[in-house]
Amino acid sequence: MKKIIFAFAFTSILWSCKTANSVPTAATKDQVQVAINLDVITNDQVMVTVNAPSIKTDEITYHIPKTVPGTYSEDNYGRYIEDLKAYDTKGNLLAVKKVDVNSWSISKAKTLDKITYLVNDSFDTEKGTKFGDEDIFSPAGSNIDAGKNIMLNTHCFVGYFTNFMSTPYKVTITHPETLWGSTSMTDMDASTTADTFITTRYAELVENPIMYSKPDYTTFTVDGMEILISVYSPSGKVTAESITPEMKTMMTAQKTFLGKINATKKYSVLLYLSTMQENDAKGFGALEHPTATTVVLPELMPKEELVKSMMDVVSHEFFHIVTPLSIHSKEIQYFDYNNPKMSAHLWMYEGVTEYFANLFQINQGLITEEDFYSRLSDQMERAAAMNDTMSFTTMSANVLKQPYKDQYINVYQKGSLIGMCLDIIIREKSNGERGILDLMQKLSSEYGVSKPFNDDELFAKITSLTYPEVGAFLATYVAGTTPIPYETYFAKVGVTQSTVKSPGNVFLKGQVPYITVNPETKEIVVIPNIELNPFYTALDLKGGDIIMAINDKPYSLDNIYDMISESQNWKENDAITVKIKRNGAEQVLKGKINLPYEEKAALDATDATKKTLREAWLKG
Repeated sequence: MKKIIFAFAFTSILWSCKTANSVPTAATKDQVQVAINLDVITNDQVMVTVNAPSIKTDEITYHIPKTVPGTYSEDNYGRYIEDLKAYDTKGNLLAVKKVDVNSWSISKAKTLDKITYLVNDSFDTEKGTKFGDEDIFSPAGSNIDAGKNIMLNTHCFVGYFTNFMSTPYKVTITHPETLWGSTSMTDMDASTTADTFITTRYAELVENPIMYSKPDYTTFTVDGMEILISVYSPSGKVTAESITPEMKTMMTAQKTFLGKINATKKYSVLLYLSTMQENDAKGFGALEHPTATTVVLPELMPKEELVKSMMDVVSHEFFHIVTPLSIHSKEIQYFDYNNPKMSAHLWMYEGVTEYFANLFQINQGLITEEDFYSRLSDQMERAAAMNDTMSFTTMSANVLKQPYKDQYINVYQKGSLIGMCLDIIIREKSNGERGILDLMQKLSSEYGVSKPFNDDELFAKITSLTYPEVGAFLATYVAGTTPIPYETYFAKVGVTQSTVKSPGNVFLKGQVPYITVNPETKEIVVIPNIELNPFYTALDLKGGDIIMAINDKPYSLDNIYDMISESQNWKENDAITVKIKRNGAEQVLKGKINLPYEEKAALDATDATKKTLREAWLKG
């Protein structure tokens, strides 16, 4: 999973102030048959019918997941289920008892024929503030907008019976002919109004999201892998064709970087663009699956920023085909959706994945060496704000509870830097011949999609495939509580740290915004009663001022991302005019741009004697 941090910050700015007409035929009892009716949607609710397998016990429990892989939060998807009913083979109602928010116990289960229930969507309940707590992170959630878009993350719609997670599933989805289902699954039904998907077990179904919308997609092939890019843009502003060239360039580079690792033949990118209205998605980023990524971003983002964000999140999610798809523990292979036991190795699943998402770009010439160092510096800065003495393996194994839950975001910062240090150690010990990608290739060959490892045996296996120094690093800095001395590892490749003054963001300091939006009027307002940076004080902008236009270009909620994006190109002492409304009266402020500056860590290649190893690290 990858959350877009700046989007979260500006989300807080913007939001601070049935009955089915088609059911499965009689179930094949060694199969769970599911019917989802998208033809009849009332009050944003979808009817689901589940024909039960052959049950030998007097009672059975039906579960909707509490959590799913990749989210690392307890989201309780059962809270979106209503009116669950159970029927015997004669159509009589059976007694149903709700055990908890995600589970329903059914009596006389030996006679159970089917259950029915209504599913509500999560997008229109999001407040935009507490994802992974009160709100479900949008890429893991659901949208039900009749005739327009159904974001069908399957875990939101379909559950499982106790002890039947290994039973095959057959899912039939009826839908309007105008909607097309984007997915990596194969539709077994040739009809244009019904899709049928078969999976070997519940976990496979959960890992295959589907997005129904007016067809807007492209496909291309990279090294034998079919790639699908599907887009839902409410206004039609963004099309799949408009973003495909950048996606193809990036994913071609990723496949070239990965080499012989090839765990899937089809991969889908499902992009949902939010209007950011009160009843739409507000959690921006992506959620990985073995053969797909669901992405949610604001539709109002400028094209350049949208593509940049897509490259950021999709590159990360795509590398999950390495881990956890090809390399994972038993906790993931046999994931318990309602009583999960978490793996201790988030440093690998998320950290190494994030490291690869940056490393491949310098390796394949998509970014400069300076850009790569800047990204590492940013990760070090953000990691420094977290608990640097907390065992990473302990945090990972306990990530669903406090105090570890609050440290989860560090998997993308320190976790990535752990991957970097391991890469440098392996490069040094192998005289530049091998790196962490070689290690991951060996682990993928050792295990693979269907063979999980034991959590407590991974470090020993990694050490046996590499060097004792790698094992010592894992024991001291990953399982242990000692902060990583990054300068030691940078020195091995001739890189040194320094401090530089860097221009900051005019509208945001860290995660603290200087502006907000009135959702009723869409006006952009300078937040009152806070200390403003030099940009505001130099122009005499005050808290409570409404920013109407900058350099004669009007701004509001509808194009706030344009304003933010364009501010990144402002130069010190450039002339600027800002039209404001203060106490109901309009006025124009004129002056020069005074950018806020902050001291930031920087990295530079300074030791020419280490150039060979450095080149092997970056380009090998």
